[in-house]
Amino acid sequence: MQSRVNKILSALTVILVVCCTGRKKNVPTAQPDRAFPTVNIPGAYIDPEERAAYAAAHYWDGFFKGDGPTDSARVLGVPKAEVEQALSNYLAILSSLPLKDAQKDMSFLFDEIAAKQEADTSSRVYLALTDMVSSYLNDPNSPLRDEDLYLPFVQKMAASPLTRDDMRTAFEYEARMCAMNPRGSVAPDFLITTCNGTSIRMHSVKADYSILFFSNPGCHACREIIEALQGDELVQQMIAEGRLLVLNVYIDEDLKAWRDYMPIYPDTWLNGYDPIHVIRNDELYCVRAIPSLYLLDSGKRILLKDAPVEKIQQALAVSQTAEVNP
Repeated sequence: MQSRVNKILSALTVILVVCCTGRKKNVPTAQPDRAFPTVNIPGAYIDPEERAAYAAAHYWDGFFKGDGPTDSARVLGVPKAEVEQALSNYLAILSSLPLKDAQKDMSFLFDEIAAKQEADTSSRVYLALTDMVSSYLNDPNSPLRDEDLYLPFVQKMAASPLTRDDMRTAFEYEARMCAMNPRGSVAPDFLITTCNGTSIRMHSVKADYSILFFSNPGCHACREIIEALQGDELVQQMIAEGRLLVLNVYIDEDLKAWRDYMPIYPDTWLNGYDPIHVIRNDELYCVRAIPSLYLLDSGKRILLKDAPVEKIQQALAVSQTAEVNP
């Protein structure tokens, strides 16, 4: 009897194995994720600037030549986290290039995204990648935000037939705002009224460098910037030597709250407010969010625009190194 039971169990096992095997044949095999392709720079490119330019020009070649699903977790079969890291690395490369060259690369990136979407209209590549670029370059909270790099990209988004009609107006507005005060242009002059009632023009303030700081009293992020600049030895040294001036400007209406907050602001800064609200009304500057920082040179030309405080500190450190080692 035991032998017969064993035979039945063995037969059932075989049937189950066959049935299960048969079912598996009807289930599509999941396509494995692929890695983001690396750029192989030819050995003939020795100069660091030439290598950076080549890497930027060919950074996305292998990615767009590949294929795979685009969903909430992947873009063309590459895990979304890898694509985000690749974009971050790409923007770091662009930051080392002349602005006009970097803008051309951003424009070309848009063209590649659009071409991939047009080749497969059912894919979500356009939406996935344009959202990612917008988040990195235009979100006020992004440490990589850069309106000058975003400008050629958003201009093409505003004009592209691939853009949803309900988003086009928003992108057109973003393009207009990003086009204001590009790097290298002279920052618009405006009137500042200080806490003692003195009125001065921003351009009348003389220093090798100026940090234009649009802030609000009680703003937590503003307080962090104040502490970061106060704790930076180079910044403090440059202020003490008269080579750097921080112009801390309040652009809203509650002057009582601003005056009550005055003990928080360093007295080595020029602390004032915009008495006629030209900045708040986007007439001279686009202040998308508070805080907002600009770095200006001695001629009030814009070196950095709406930049994180870390970029401001890094730029000042690089400028001093260049002066020591011309």
